[in-house]
Amino acid sequence: MRPLTVAAAQLGPIALETSRSATVSRLVGLMEAAKARGADLIVYPELALTTFFPRWYFEDEAELDRFYEREMPGPETRPLFDAARDLGIGFHLGYAELTADGTRFNTAILVDRSGSIVGKYRKIHLPGHGEHEPWRAFQHLEKRYFAAGNLGFRVFDAFGGRIGMAICNDRRWPETYRVLGLQGAEMVLIGYNTPIHNPPAPEHDRLSWHHNELVMQAGAYQNATFVVGVAKAGEEEGVHQMGGSLIVAPTGETVAQAVTEEDELVVATCDLDLCRSYRDSVFAFERHREPGAYALITGTKGPVAPDEAGRIDPALARPDD
Repeated sequence: MRPLTVAAAQLGPIALETSRSATVSRLVGLMEAAKARGADLIVYPELALTTFFPRWYFEDEAELDRFYEREMPGPETRPLFDAARDLGIGFHLGYAELTADGTRFNTAILVDRSGSIVGKYRKIHLPGHGEHEPWRAFQHLEKRYFAAGNLGFRVFDAFGGRIGMAICNDRRWPETYRVLGLQGAEMVLIGYNTPIHNPPAPEHDRLSWHHNELVMQAGAYQNATFVVGVAKAGEEEGVHQMGGSLIVAPTGETVAQAVTEEDELVVATCDLDLCRSYRDSVFAFERHREPGAYALITGTKGPVAPDEAGRIDPALARPDD
């Protein structure tokens, strides 16, 4: 048995004008509470240090830049790292990153019990749009404010297991989990900020909660891994963001879930050895996968006509025997 006690630290709303130091104080408080409940690792949401700023259109670069971190830790985030070291607890944190060359990423880091960064991930599947769309009830300008991640889907050996990371919209794509699963991920950490209302497709709104749980359960089961999904939830600057933070086992079962849309800890002890039961049987990739039949997955970004599919993967153009 390899137990890892993880705390999903759901956050309630963060206002536009909330200071970084005030937010970090909230995070430290949740960390202390998680340690008191026996957690080895606490997982915070996507963009956990600020309000979800892509909902606004900013023309002034200086106004936009205030949401980004130029170093990690920096003066305002250092207390979180110090608390982790003093308490002997690791954490996962999502934030907006501005690199030295001026590139902006939606980023997450994994920090060990000593307060040292042991892994970094930059969001790959950016949702939303890149131009101002004033008809929307609120904007979703991730494609404007972030570059697509350039670090790939990596795993990190930490906390006695193999840990992967993803961010928000990544959780909807099966490729995310499969690339991590092919590296032996035993736990995938995912922070998200997801509005219940989808302006381009409001008919989806009634299913927002269902889809949120569905994709993480499927990713966990089909890749024999635990999945920890953590929300920033509640009514934030006029936008209702879903909660539903949860911990999913390799069985595909949700073993713990938030019941509020406020700051809330969801804690579970996860036996990482449970992954082996599924990885050695139903999802023994090395015995059952047939990569030669999957050429279309990496051969095209979007749907293609059957004749084009046959050019990408000749097996699809082969006449019936």
